[in-house]
Amino acid sequence: MNGAAAGAAAAAVWAAQQPLDKRAFGSRHDDVELLGKLATRGSGWPGVGLAIHLANGAAFGALFALVRPFAPGPATATGAGAALAEHLATWPLTTFVDRYHPARKELEPLRGNARAFAQSAWRHLLFGLVLGELERRLNADAEFEPLEDVPVASNGHGNIEHAAAGAATQ
Repeated sequence: MNGAAAGAAAAAVWAAQQPLDKRAFGSRHDDVELLGKLATRGSGWPGVGLAIHLANGAAFGALFALVRPFAPGPATATGAGAALAEHLATWPLTTFVDRYHPARKELEPLRGNARAFAQSAWRHLLFGLVLGELERRLNADAEFEPLEDVPVASNGHGNIEHAAAGAATQ
């Protein structure tokens, strides 16, 4: 749950700063608009788009929280790396957005748009840094059980001494 909360908060930071990065990058690309107008063509698209955006951030954050204990390095670097990897992996799908999105004529074309690509990279970097730091604070490293302390025999079936001690205390 903490990872999902961190992801939703990081997505909220992303959405809140979009008006600034639109000016900085000279691109009107807006993720909340893209998502909202995918779900509804009515005037409620901003709220719907924000809800979808926050849900996406929560899902990414929950997955990140599960994987982070196994990733080397600081949480902020891991978060930034994961978010930028997702950006690079999904950017080719913008071809489908430009071609099939129901509001494609209202949205800035994305395919081949270097400004929108850089803007999206910035957004993912910011999201990853915020996610990593929030997740680190919410899920303190002490909460994760170190793998080397888990009683396991070389055959992978556990430790007989641990099993016997557990049976004796019950």
